[in-house]
Amino acid sequence: MRVPVAVLILGVSLTAERPAQADAPPPDFAQCLAGLQAQAREQGRSPETVDELIPSLVQQPRVLELDRQQPEFMQTFGRYLSIRVTDSRIAAGREKLAANRALLEAIQRKYGVPAPVLVAFWGLETNYGGYLGTTPSLDALATLACDPRRSAFFTTEFLTALELLEREDLSPTTMQGSWAGAMGHTQFMPSTWNRYAVDGDGDGRVDLWVSEADALASGANFLAELGWVPGLRWGREVRLPTAFDYALAGDGVRRPLGTWADLGLRQANGAALPQAEVEAKLIVPAGADGPAFLVYRNFDVIMGWNRSESYALSVGLLADRIAGRPGLVQPPPNDEALRVEDVKRLQQALANRGFDPGPADGIWGPATRQALARFKASTGRVADGYPDSDTLATLLGPSTVQP
Repeated sequence: MRVPVAVLILGVSLTAERPAQADAPPPDFAQCLAGLQAQAREQGRSPETVDELIPSLVQQPRVLELDRQQPEFMQTFGRYLSIRVTDSRIAAGREKLAANRALLEAIQRKYGVPAPVLVAFWGLETNYGGYLGTTPSLDALATLACDPRRSAFFTTEFLTALELLEREDLSPTTMQGSWAGAMGHTQFMPSTWNRYAVDGDGDGRVDLWVSEADALASGANFLAELGWVPGLRWGREVRLPTAFDYALAGDGVRRPLGTWADLGLRQANGAALPQAEVEAKLIVPAGADGPAFLVYRNFDVIMGWNRSESYALSVGLLADRIAGRPGLVQPPPNDEALRVEDVKRLQQALANRGFDPGPADGIWGPATRQALARFKASTGRVADGYPDSDTLATLLGPSTVQP
């Protein structure tokens, strides 16, 4: 039987569970909360939720600061990987794999997602549950719903969170997560939770904070719904031949493994590529001096969880290490980050020389990478699209921050 929201754990009232507000909410926020109350009432939320919970929510100025905060630096793949795929995280992942083997094997049989892959997501999202976030989720979502910048999106997320609160008998005070409202061991936004979360422990409800079984099964269901192909790896590190044409990398075109083999690619340890009817694309995230990867359909599925190429590679590489596979044969250079302002200057310099990188927005995307590759080819450099120090000095001058 569902416990009313206002009478939650051990009979303690909702208002007693929340810290007291020293001041009344700002007028604009109070007016917005009244609008959210009206929408929640229209959607059938309980009087306790509409009349007691929503008015008690607190605007979070820090959430607005983080939402508006623009990154100062563009983190390189080498630096990104060195922070996330560490010896301690690999060791902890192997311990989690062993401790939860029966559960993970059952999830793998049902959803087709390998246990090490699930554990890798868990490790990257919350350090295996070690840090779930401390921002009150409903406060954060209400704060962002009441901010004009992305009000429509976060209003939907907020109202969905209220639905989950009532449907799953959640406690508002235990609903804590990221500043943007991502929640639980798998850091699901409310809409993702609502669509993909499943009851992994069989208790008739879903709680991604408390139940590791719910969180892991939900992560597997999410990946399966995104199109995970059972029995297929995410990708693999490869060795490129001398004088390789880097124009073939990162163009989004998939080629059969046999075609890549004919072009001279081999596994990183020197062995021939597998003879399999699998298509792959080539990515070189740290340029010619770093590792190269052939990635398969499941790499795209990982990017459906998080659109960062570096994140997706980190998931795959961490999963491999947890499963006992060796580390990279060619580690990436641990380059310093590049300032976003310098990326903008680089984009403008490329455009001035006739190599269109798209808008000078400071975002390092495919268009900028391809424009830089064309520039490097035109100057006799290796056309890998990577901003090495020599190329940066040519385009921006010798005082540029080294990548």
